[in-house]
Amino acid sequence: MPSLTLVQAINTALREEMQRDEHVLVLGEDIGKNGGVFRATEGLYNEFGGNRVIDTPLNESSIVGVSIGLSLYGFKPIAEIQFLDFIYPAFDQIASELSKLRYRSGGEYKAPIVIRSPYGGGAKGGPYHSQSLETFFTHIPGLKVIIPSNPYDAKGLLKAAVREDDPIVFLEPKRLYRSTKSEVPDEDYIVPIGKARVAREGKDVSVFAYGAVIPTVLEASEKAQQEGISTEIVDLRTLVPLDLEAVLASVKKTGRAVIVYEAPKFMGYGAEIAALIAEEALEYLEAPIARVGGFDTPYPYAHENLYMPTPTRILNAIKKVAKY
Repeated sequence: MPSLTLVQAINTALREEMQRDEHVLVLGEDIGKNGGVFRATEGLYNEFGGNRVIDTPLNESSIVGVSIGLSLYGFKPIAEIQFLDFIYPAFDQIASELSKLRYRSGGEYKAPIVIRSPYGGGAKGGPYHSQSLETFFTHIPGLKVIIPSNPYDAKGLLKAAVREDDPIVFLEPKRLYRSTKSEVPDEDYIVPIGKARVAREGKDVSVFAYGAVIPTVLEASEKAQQEGISTEIVDLRTLVPLDLEAVLASVKKTGRAVIVYEAPKFMGYGAEIAALIAEEALEYLEAPIARVGGFDTPYPYAHENLYMPTPTRILNAIKKVAKY
């Protein structure tokens, strides 16, 4: 079984799905001969040619708009937005057209489109290349939102996404592209959409997180263990549909919840998790719910390591709810 980085797992999933189904194609800026900014599509142009690996103009609204048209004619487009920060010009296409296509047509038209994009900080990208905008898309009915945290999940979830008939926003934590590596099966497999993963079993505090912060949460959990606090880490994997059953099961087990995400704390995805826990499991809580997020400022360049949730900030939140 090969050991792959996260970006290699993405590349492998794209290649396998394009080999499996001739209707699958990829399009985006510089993804052809160049293989994309992060080389996620490296080698695909040579194997599949320019009709299925399409370099587009620097026009995000066109990338998504063309993908919608292709899907109506039976293709399965995988559209890459070079950085998630660049997606705003395509937001109207996504929110007003793509997400509503099946609903407005009474199910006559499907929308089997995957929009891939790297998100988050940790790569010295500054305020225009480092944002975490996932909450915008979770608020739009009709979209599914997926964020893997490791190579195995990245391959399995992307393959599952390509086989869906619904539009999917697939966000890739770019600081994990080459910083994490794990065994990934050669054989075909998928990771079911809508199922969370318990990354670490524990009994004192539940920590809910996804994507780029999972390794940081695991580090904080190790430090908490040294102080006698057992943490259970739930990797959400899919933000929409959310595995609420897994969230509630963990909270009912521990009675305490910490939610970690890199986006600005105010109105971040963690607010929805906190609200759902309060609505569905309030009687099980032994302490107030804690959130650890980014700060409510533009994303800094020089101090990005202070902006992102750190093991110390996460550990302090764990200790606070554990000792309440």
